[in-house]
Amino acid sequence: MKELLNRLISHETISKEEAKRVLISISKGEYNDSQIAAFLTVYMMRSITLHELEGFRDALLELCLPVDLQQYDPIDLCGTGGDGKDTFNISTLASFVTAGAGIPVAKHGNYGVSSGCGSSNVMEYLGIKFSSDKDFLEKSMDEAGICFLHAALFHPAMKKVAPIRKSLAVKTFFNMLGPMVNPAFPKKQVVGVFNLELARMYGYLYQKTDKEFTILHSLDGYDEISLTGNTKFISNSSEGVLKPEDLGVKQISAEDISGGSTVKSAATVFMNVLEGKGTEAQNNVVCANAGIAVHTASGISPAAGFEKAKESLLSGKALKSFKKLQQLSQV
Repeated sequence: MKELLNRLISHETISKEEAKRVLISISKGEYNDSQIAAFLTVYMMRSITLHELEGFRDALLELCLPVDLQQYDPIDLCGTGGDGKDTFNISTLASFVTAGAGIPVAKHGNYGVSSGCGSSNVMEYLGIKFSSDKDFLEKSMDEAGICFLHAALFHPAMKKVAPIRKSLAVKTFFNMLGPMVNPAFPKKQVVGVFNLELARMYGYLYQKTDKEFTILHSLDGYDEISLTGNTKFISNSSEGVLKPEDLGVKQISAEDISGGSTVKSAATVFMNVLEGKGTEAQNNVVCANAGIAVHTASGISPAAGFEKAKESLLSGKALKSFKKLQQLSQV
């Protein structure tokens, strides 16, 4: 590690193979906390390269405990986090709306590190059981149309890093990796990223896979469609800019989608939206992201996907999906 740190501190980059090797060594407990913290800190001070990101991703996928849900052909909606916006849990809510629209979802999530409330925080608060048991996950898919894959259960190799990330409490390159290492290896994915540079890297890496994907970055900094402005998208077949009016809705303000600073406040907004008590802005931003998932999974237009998402939310189908998962969690 000493030689590697010296190189990185001297502004050198490392190869894909070196990146993969160092992450595997970290998982084996070969380095102490100070060395790991120093390694993470380097990547807060300079941009990660494409080869480094690819090597880190390959290491985590190799080390993860996979779960086979291919029979459901699920989609995942997952953001990198790290945008510093403290929104409510938009992609998690959008996952239930997507499931309510009849698209199976294998939602990968984790506790918040750089934000007040990650998807795992709000799911845990609302009584959703974290499990890696295949029977439970299949039952969840069969009956609720969605399962929740809590990252820590499937990535035991990262146990060593978790407390260090928590104590640093800022975004690290692990934020960049989260969406890429879903242990169900879904063939369909909507990914939100916190900057355009990362969107480009994700686009390049995902083009080399057999996934149907849409990568999103709101041009004012959100790792999802925020409707506070325009959103850059990159997919298998195209890239461009999505405007609120393309979905038939108005632009909203940052205050309209805040509410993620504490787990309690995030959970309150979460249930209000599902129970039909959300504001128009909250409903629209959730349905915009779910609509892109429907579009990605089924090939219909984003505007048609938005309408299907709206129907799922307003008819109570999304709430039904959530209540079913909540019920299965208590058995």
